[in-house]
Amino acid sequence: MTQPSLPLSKESESTASILSAGSVNSVDTSDLKLYDEDDLKEREILILNSNSHSQSHLNLNRGSFAHLPEVKLTYPDPLNNRPPPVSPNGITFFFDIDNCLYHRSTRIHDLMQIYIHRYFKKHLHLNDEEAHNLHMSYYKQYGLALEGLVRLHRVDALEYNRVVDDALPLDKILTPNLKLRKLLIDMKTSGKVERLWLFTNAYKNHALRVIHLLGIGDLFDGVTYCDYAQFPLICKPMEKSFELALQQANVTNPENTYFVDDSEINIKAARRFGWGKVIHYVELDQDLPKDLNIYSALDIHIIRSIQDLRTVCSELF
Repeated sequence: MTQPSLPLSKESESTASILSAGSVNSVDTSDLKLYDEDDLKEREILILNSNSHSQSHLNLNRGSFAHLPEVKLTYPDPLNNRPPPVSPNGITFFFDIDNCLYHRSTRIHDLMQIYIHRYFKKHLHLNDEEAHNLHMSYYKQYGLALEGLVRLHRVDALEYNRVVDDALPLDKILTPNLKLRKLLIDMKTSGKVERLWLFTNAYKNHALRVIHLLGIGDLFDGVTYCDYAQFPLICKPMEKSFELALQQANVTNPENTYFVDDSEINIKAARRFGWGKVIHYVELDQDLPKDLNIYSALDIHIIRSIQDLRTVCSELF
């Protein structure tokens, strides 16, 4: 997942954005004082997504998705029902989910940051600046803010998931992605990819919700997720997390893997742990790595759209 955002914009900027966003769920100016900055930012995102979501539905080909495919993983419980080993030269493609299978422009990431920020403030009794600084500190140190909360504050990770990830109104934001579905089907039917596997720091509920709403829930073999019910948490970029993904997908040779993720620290970790073709998905110019020479030296590829996999990984199609 992409690094958390900088502090939220000034209240006046959020207010102006809301008032200019249109009539959908508009806010009476006399009521603005009732909302804090988090509330205003959240409403702005939801208003913009409401308009975009409606247009997306209008743009879908009629009949393409009369019903979203059911989520049906080939190996839904790899801990207790491990898949057979991947063949010696078989390719397994690992996909991150958030900001990778959907566009960052959906601003789900921004909503999540708001919900996490609220959690820090409410449960740790912090002001805005303290909550932001601690959030950044835990993300940089552990790769997942929740890891710091569980490790140092003994919060209930499943309760955190309920009020953060599970609270995201994904059904109002995500729509079926027919181009993504075709890309995955083309990869699966090429005869060159043996296994498609999801690899996320989110809990399984969130992972399954996302792929269902994108209309791709029937295309993956399995998912390795951060199990919030366990302590300590195991998440990217920890080596144990990458080992767990290989184990659950039953991959014996990490050199026969492909991995795409939007997080620079996760991508560099995969390279450090000897994974095969490593691909950094960078949607926004501001997130491009500062030193591209390092990427060349590490043999890390960059894509600007998930559809760029057809070019960067042309050998799989």
